Amino acid sequence: MPRPTIDDLTVFLAVARAQSFTKAAGKLGVSQSALSHTIRGLEERLGLRLLTRTTRSVSPTEAGQRLLATIGPRIDEIETELAALSAFREKPAGTIRINAGEHAAEAVLWPALEKLLPDYPDINVEIIVDYGLTDIVAEGYDAGVRLGDQVAKDMIVVRIGPDMRMAVVGAPAYFERRPKPLRPQDLMDHNCINLRLPTYGGIYAWEFEKDGHELKVRVEGQLVFNNITLRLNAALAGAGLAYMPEDAVQAYLADGRLARVLGDWCAPFPGYHLYYPSRRHASAAFALVVDALRHRDRG
Repeated sequence: MPRPTIDDLTVFLAVARAQSFTKAAGKLGVSQSALSHTIRGLEERLGLRLLTRTTRSVSPTEAGQRLLATIGPRIDEIETELAALSAFREKPAGTIRINAGEHAAEAVLWPALEKLLPDYPDINVEIIVDYGLTDIVAEGYDAGVRLGDQVAKDMIVVRIGPDMRMAVVGAPAYFERRPKPLRPQDLMDHNCINLRLPTYGGIYAWEFEKDGHELKVRVEGQLVFNNITLRLNAALAGAGLAYMPEDAVQAYLADGRLARVLGDWCAPFPGYHLYYPSRRHASAAFALVVDALRHRDRG
């Protein structure tokens, strides 16, 4: 009986961890039919059913769970060590996959990578924008980006951005129709542009703090988006008030296209941090990317 190959096991791990042929196919860059063929061949060679398939989900059987628990960490170690061999090349090389939110990707990751990558043509960086608190290990990312208070304690953490502030903003045309709110509770009388985050399972509550007093307000309005660009465009059009990262609206505040309210209720908070598993062996490429992203206080 032919033995399973490393490629067969890698395919099984991808499907079992993602619990989806579609997601695994996207990660591996192959078709779903090719994955199904590989899994069927692996199960036939082993004489065991490894995955339970329904029209809506894929889950490991008892035998599949055992294979996942025993073989998975060993395959991960092999892939990590192979990736680390790039450190012995004359030039750092390899692909670095980072999971981050839209604002972090635009405000922190891209400005640093724009400067780094021209000098290292063999380094590839893949940034996946995701508002969910993704398990970067299970999803095969090298690192993730979160705000400082959201990082798991078992991760290595590197600060990559300064402290942040949020800003409640609206267009002058909006304030011609509505009085400016003087306290967060006044937002209940305004048309607010909401943000939906998958992690929270609903509409994001706007967060405020003043003199040590923290307050969350669940605002209401006609519009709900899940990204920054559409919220900003809606605010500029006078469609309502938006709760935005301060740096994302600074230019519009300076030229008068937006006006800020409740500034005294928007306190600074820890900014973005890069995080990755403590057991990850850093390749030369990964080390360069981390160093390029590292926040250096100029104050």
